[in-house]
Amino acid sequence: SGHKDHCRQLTRLVTVCSLATLRTCFPILTWLPRYSLAWLKMDLLAGLTVGLTVVPQALAYAEVAGLPVQYGLYSSFMGGFLYCVFGTSKDITLGPTSIMSLLCSFYVGGDPVYAVVLTLMCGLTQTAMALLRLGFLLDFISYPVVKGFTCAAAVTIGFGQFKNVLGLKNIPRQFFLQVYYMFHRLPEARVGDVILGLFCLLFLVMITVMKNTLGSSEVTPSPLVRFARSLVWSFATVRNALVVIAAACVAYSAEVMGCHLFTLTGQTAEGLPAFSPPALSETTANGTHMSFSDIILVSSQTEGSLKYMLMLFKKKIFQHLGSQNNYRIDANQEIFVIGLTNVLGSFVSAYPVTGSFGRTAVNSQTGACTPAGGIVTSVVVLLSLAFLMPLFAYIPKASLAAVIICAVAPMMDFRVLPQIWRVKKLDLLPFLVTFLVSFWEVQYGIMGGVVVSVLMLLYLVARPEVKVSELSSGLNFPATEYLSAFLRAHALHVSTPRCVVLDCHHVSSIDYTVVNELKDLLKQFKLHDVSLVFSRLKPCVLEVLLSSDLPGFRHGDSIEACLQIMSINAHYD
Repeated sequence: SGHKDHCRQLTRLVTVCSLATLRTCFPILTWLPRYSLAWLKMDLLAGLTVGLTVVPQALAYAEVAGLPVQYGLYSSFMGGFLYCVFGTSKDITLGPTSIMSLLCSFYVGGDPVYAVVLTLMCGLTQTAMALLRLGFLLDFISYPVVKGFTCAAAVTIGFGQFKNVLGLKNIPRQFFLQVYYMFHRLPEARVGDVILGLFCLLFLVMITVMKNTLGSSEVTPSPLVRFARSLVWSFATVRNALVVIAAACVAYSAEVMGCHLFTLTGQTAEGLPAFSPPALSETTANGTHMSFSDIILVSSQTEGSLKYMLMLFKKKIFQHLGSQNNYRIDANQEIFVIGLTNVLGSFVSAYPVTGSFGRTAVNSQTGACTPAGGIVTSVVVLLSLAFLMPLFAYIPKASLAAVIICAVAPMMDFRVLPQIWRVKKLDLLPFLVTFLVSFWEVQYGIMGGVVVSVLMLLYLVARPEVKVSELSSGLNFPATEYLSAFLRAHALHVSTPRCVVLDCHHVSSIDYTVVNELKDLLKQFKLHDVSLVFSRLKPCVLEVLLSSDLPGFRHGDSIEACLQIMSINAHYD
């Protein structure tokens, strides 16, 4: 009887472990059994809203990548289906983004074959990294490097789109050449494109400002005001689609009357893409045969930078979501999903995709309850490919340029510079190196920033601050993610959240990446009604933390003093 009980318990344990493993590999199993009609309504609304956002953006981002506009849509539907099964966040949406499109443009040269092979290579590399759990390699890219790159990319993308607003053609892609030729050929600007582009920009900026001012008043609004706000919010959410549709109607009317006032997208391939293995070789228009090894040789120059940026922006998104919505996302699982999306996406002629910050925010704000909303978004894209492609030929390029400029404008955020200066002045060096070099070649900007950051880190390791009785060290960006994950796992993600005293007497320096992560960590501790108190901070480190406006920051001169602080807070709470 005892032996049978033991076997029964062992069988039950194996079953529980198997279910836990299945839920880890297929996160859909965690929410699908609890799916309800209320969730379905919210997911339908969120999926439709994101769908109306992604269609015009996908068309515009394909222009940035230097590809025919239909390739933006080819890249926009696979992620919704796969993320529903393998994704760990209810909010994240996968698809083409402005920065990924910019990186692709330097490699593909307008050739879809190169774009699709690049997608396959990125996907295989990311899937392998996820299976080998190599996501920690991203910890060696500091926050100033990411910020410097995004600011430079936003300037490059935004300025590069003014050629379409001006109606200019055959402008080089290199940034400094773009600046020269755009001003040199300014007299050739087409009046129709300029007027339409400026009107589209004005409308997008106006509706965005109106949306950002919603809810700024502290007075309880009347029902009429609430209705007006919801109407403005709805228009603002689908503003890109409204602009593109209106511009296409104006352009179509002009074409029917025989007036060629605007530069149009032109003929596009109709229908859904064929599901077939990517072409691994091609013969160019001049008869040159490019083998797979030739394509790989060219793609290797871009694939490394692109692979890191695909994962970096996904990581940036799920860290932001974790802070906003109080849940943690499995980093390796997310890398696996994006890798699998790119692998299968190459079979439908997609170019590389990643998590979209803007569309993820829309998905979250619209009230998505599960990743099932991504299926609705994908269906909207597929319907557009099946039935609307002939109409897309009448979309003016100036309207797509306006959509892109307004999408990348928030990325030009230089408010971080004074914060970096207050925390650690030397962190401005990798920011500036990344920012400036990116105008020469984007991928070199990333590499340059990473090299400078690593050299700074190695210098701190090789030249530590030496005292009479101890060796002090700094708390720097590669250790940030590990420290944060350790504290979350042992203090927050337990049955009863616990307070923590962090003994920092060995920490002699701190950088901006660490401060940025500590802000998020302190918010999470506050949400769980527990305290994180810093003990025995050195004066130089304490001064930095006090000047950084950390929410709920508490410190003590000794561990005993910190314990007393926690007991006082517990008493008043």
